[in-house]
Amino acid sequence: MRFPDIVGRTSLITVPTRHGPVAATVYRPDPRVHRPPIYVNIHGGGFVVGHREQDDPWCRYLAEAAGVVVVNTDYLLAPQYRFPVAAEQVYDVVRWAADAARDWDGARLSVGGQSAGGNLAASAARQALENVGPEIGLQVLHYAPLDLVTAVGDKPSPLGSRAVMKPWMGQVFDNAYTPDRSRRRDRLVSPAWGANADDIVGIAPAVVVTAEFDRLRDEARWYADRLAAAGSLVDYIEVAGVDHGYNIMSDDAAVTERVYAQIAEHVARVGTR
Repeated sequence: MRFPDIVGRTSLITVPTRHGPVAATVYRPDPRVHRPPIYVNIHGGGFVVGHREQDDPWCRYLAEAAGVVVVNTDYLLAPQYRFPVAAEQVYDVVRWAADAARDWDGARLSVGGQSAGGNLAASAARQALENVGPEIGLQVLHYAPLDLVTAVGDKPSPLGSRAVMKPWMGQVFDNAYTPDRSRRRDRLVSPAWGANADDIVGIAPAVVVTAEFDRLRDEARWYADRLAAAGSLVDYIEVAGVDHGYNIMSDDAAVTERVYAQIAEHVARVGTR
């Protein structure tokens, strides 16, 4: 989905973090919107590859459809920079975006990402809960890996060996981001493992999106159930007939646009609070 009809109003910035400045692209809605809400977007790529530009179509769409400013941020990648660097950087970007000194409304704040970006969004929401701020109105976890303790090869898919996520991919990504296996049990790495979701009452409201054939579906669905038990699940969306990365690798534009519209509707609601 390229959305060629949405040109986008963008500018390039750098955001200070405890691990050094990171580059980000700011997407703005219709300029007639006064102090719009803010959405921090985090790209995927297994914590190892990827860059913010790959989410450009989604960010342009979201700014236009939801009437929000989107801060589409980079972060330092593994294996050169391992956990907790990316998690702390993203949280710092979220805190920066929430500052009242910005020219958007940081009190109406959402954060979200696809794949590894969804993991980092969940981590930012957990850090915000534990550090008592900033207040996040919505976290969007889009086909996110939420249990790095369990090997990808032990996560079933109806597609079997044809599933997008291969066991070797999980090994490469997980070993790069958290080579110390004991650290994969950290709540900021694996929120859907063990007892890590036992104490999340008060965490940011969440929209959890999974793909039917994705090996990561079950852990995200389990985490959605825990969010629901904590009173923080806004919506659980399972996209039928697709696999991990469907919005990037599939040619079914109608499915992607339908899901994007659902997410944008939830993000827009944060802006009305």
